[in-house]
Amino acid sequence: MNARQPVAERSGDPLDPEGGPAVPASSLAAAAHPATPPKPSPGNDSYAELLRLAWPVMASQVLLNLTGVVDRMMIGRLADTGGAAVPLAAVGYATQLFHLIHSTLFAVGLACVALMARSIGAGNPERARHAFAASIQVSFAVTVFYGLFLFVGSEQALGILGAQPDVVRVAAPYLELTVAASLMLSFTMIGESALRANRDTRTPMFIAMIVAAAKLGLNGVLIFGWLGAPRLELLGAGLATAISQAVGLVLFLAVLFRMPRGAPTALRWRDVIRRNPITREVVRISVPGVAERIVLNFGLLSYFWVLSHYYGTLAVAAYTVGVSILSFSWIPGTGYAQACSTVVGQALGARSSESALRAAKRSLALAIATAIPLGLLCAWQRTALAELFTDDQAVVLALSPFMLCLALAQPFLQMHFTLGGAHKGAGDTVTPLIGAAIGNWGIRVPVALLLGAVLEMDIVWLWATLIFDHIARTIWMAQSFVRGKWREVEPT
Repeated sequence: MNARQPVAERSGDPLDPEGGPAVPASSLAAAAHPATPPKPSPGNDSYAELLRLAWPVMASQVLLNLTGVVDRMMIGRLADTGGAAVPLAAVGYATQLFHLIHSTLFAVGLACVALMARSIGAGNPERARHAFAASIQVSFAVTVFYGLFLFVGSEQALGILGAQPDVVRVAAPYLELTVAASLMLSFTMIGESALRANRDTRTPMFIAMIVAAAKLGLNGVLIFGWLGAPRLELLGAGLATAISQAVGLVLFLAVLFRMPRGAPTALRWRDVIRRNPITREVVRISVPGVAERIVLNFGLLSYFWVLSHYYGTLAVAAYTVGVSILSFSWIPGTGYAQACSTVVGQALGARSSESALRAAKRSLALAIATAIPLGLLCAWQRTALAELFTDDQAVVLALSPFMLCLALAQPFLQMHFTLGGAHKGAGDTVTPLIGAAIGNWGIRVPVALLLGAVLEMDIVWLWATLIFDHIARTIWMAQSFVRGKWREVEPT
C-alpha cells in the first residue's frame, strides 16, 4: 500500500481528514454525524484544497467572534449610573489575563498539528496518535500551572494591571470562572488541533455551532435573568462560558472515542495516562511557541497597563470593544494559517518541500486578497459597529481612531499570521517567537511607554503603535520565508 495514501483512507476513517483566542470557548466540540468529504492526498496543495481546509476554520472563527460580539453587546447593556465602561473594562481585564492560558494552549495545539501532520504525511498513524496523547498531557499540565496562579490570585492580578476597585469587584468572579473552566479547554483545543492535522476542519466547525448556541442562550438566561432565573449579570456570563465549554468537551469526547482504532486521531485513555515517547518532542516544539505567546501576552498586558495607568477606564473599554470588532478581519489570516500549517506539515512529512512552498505562497496570496476588503469595511463602518455594543457615546468616540489604526494594520497582520503558519507547520516555532519579541518589546511596549508616561501624548498615537508592531513582524517573517530554511526542517 502506498505510504503517501491518506491515513484516513487506509484506516477507513469516515471523517474528513485547524485552531485559535476571544471568548475562552474558542471552537469547542463536535457534530454527531459529520459529513464525509473527499479524501485528498498529503501532496494536494491547490488553491481549492487550501480553501476547503480554511473555510470551516473561518466559519468557526466567525461563530467565535459573533459569540464574543453578542457577549460584549449584552455586557455593554449592564450600564449602571457609572456608564458602560465599568462592566466592559472588567471583561477586558479578565480576558487579558485569561489569554495567558488560552494562548499557551494554542501554542501546544500548533505543536500537535506540526507533529501529527508530518506523521500522517509520512504514513505513520501510530506516531500521530502518540503525538496527540502527548499534546493532551502537556496541555493539561500547563493549564494547571497557570490556572492555580490566576484562580488564587485573581484580585491581585487584576490590581497589578491597574484595574480600579469597582472594576476588580465585578471582574474577579468572572475571571475565576473562566480559569476554572480552562481545564476543559485544555482538552478541547488539542482535540480540535488533532482533527485539523488530519485535514478535518468541518467537525470543529459543527461543534462550534453547538457551543455558540449554548453560550448565547445561557447568556440571556444567566446575565439578565430570563425564564425566571436569577439575574447574575457578569457572573452569569462567566457561568455561561463554563457550561458551554462543558458541552463542547462532551461532544469532542463523543467524536474522538468513535474513531476507528487505527485512525491517527483515535483517542485511548491509556495513551493519555501512560508515559509517552513523544512528550519531549511536543515540549521541544511547544516551548518556543509558548514563549511566543508569553511574549505576546506580556506585551499586550504591558500595553494594557499603560492604557489603564495613563489613559483610564474609558480607554480600556474602547480597547476591549475594538479588539472584539476588528477580530473579524483577522479571520482570513487565521484560516489560511491553519490550512497552511496542515498542508505544509503533511508535505514535509512526505518529503515534498516544493509542495510545502507552493502551499505557503498560495495561502499568503489568499490571505492578502481577502483581508484588505475586510479591513476597509471595518474602518468605513467603525462608528456604526461601535454603536452596536454600547449607547455610551464617550466609549464610541474613543473607539473610532483605534479601529482606524487597527484596520490599517490588517494587511501586515494577515501576512505574518500566514507566514507564521508555514513556519509552524514545518516545526519552526523559533522564528515566530523572535518576530513577536521584535514587534512587541522592540516597538509596541517601549513606544507606548514613551508616548504615555513621558511625552503624555494623545491616545491616538498610542493606537498607532499597533501598525508598526505588525509591520516589523511581517518584515522579519518575510525575510525568513524567502531564505527558505524553514523547508529544511527534518520531519520529526
